[in-house]
Amino acid sequence: MTDTEPAEEETPEGLLGWCLVANVSRETMRGEDGLDIHDGTKHFPVGALLWIPPTIWDPGPGRWRAVGRHRGNGRRYVNMVVRSDDLENFRVKGVYSEGLVRSLNGHHHDPAAPRTLQDPWTRERAQSWADGQNDLLERIVIDGRRHPQIRVPNPPPAELAVGGEILHLSQYGIRGPHYSRMPPPVEWVPET
Repeated sequence: MTDTEPAEEETPEGLLGWCLVANVSRETMRGEDGLDIHDGTKHFPVGALLWIPPTIWDPGPGRWRAVGRHRGNGRRYVNMVVRSDDLENFRVKGVYSEGLVRSLNGHHHDPAAPRTLQDPWTRERAQSWADGQNDLLERIVIDGRRHPQIRVPNPPPAELAVGGEILHLSQYGIRGPHYSRMPPPVEWVPET
């Protein structure tokens, strides 16, 4: 290695910290049983870059606090709670903007230290979260209720044993496999 090559662990100039980021999915589910398909979310357009700070408080199962540029006003960062199912392409990016630091810090922001992230990600921890979210396993829905802790490969199996009971694949679409406790109907075959 020569003196002109940058070291792998060298910090880029102007870097204020690392953050987990994701993009808003092209298709998001809404309505009863997620049958209403929309482009993006109410507050963020398709492909919008969202910065996900480490969790300080729990916004609920399958929901994360995110910072991004609002659909109506692309200049300012806004804090919103988003569904994790509405996000894709998780990765780690460097934070370079003081305005972004202010939004990521939220009400914990210290005006005396405008370039300091109050609860920063480490690059390794953020990468671990990104890898976990990008795995090829899909979350399942059982009888209309999402179960984020249970995941299956793509394509999903026709039958799945969970907690001592057999679940049957009832529907498989854009937003994952739906299982039912009821077995599929038996096809009637006429006698010949």
